[in-house]
Amino acid sequence: MFTAGVLGWNEQEVFACSDLAGQFRQALLNTRAILAEGGASPADIVRITGYVTDRREYLAQRTGIGAAWRDVFGKIFPCMAVVEVSGLMEEAAKVELETTAVVSEAG
Repeated sequence: MFTAGVLGWNEQEVFACSDLAGQFRQALLNTRAILAEGGASPADIVRITGYVTDRREYLAQRTGIGAAWRDVFGKIFPCMAVVEVSGLMEEAAKVELETTAVVSEAG
């Protein structure tokens, strides 16, 4: 299962948080919800790529991002890369996630 373009906005496509850690948390929640629709869970994730608009903000908010990760995904640690980009298609977005999960056909 693949996801892409997952942002840190809510179901109304509104950014409730303007900080990276808050948007990262929401993007993780959104990813978890998308995976659930396809019969997957965080335990099925094998890879995540995160695109952030500000490396310094990412480094400064690592503690909050780590707390969000633990709260949303628990002790799941797939292969992950974080890449700084000059911008995302949604101007207010600070993070975008792509995820790959492997789901057993047996369920």
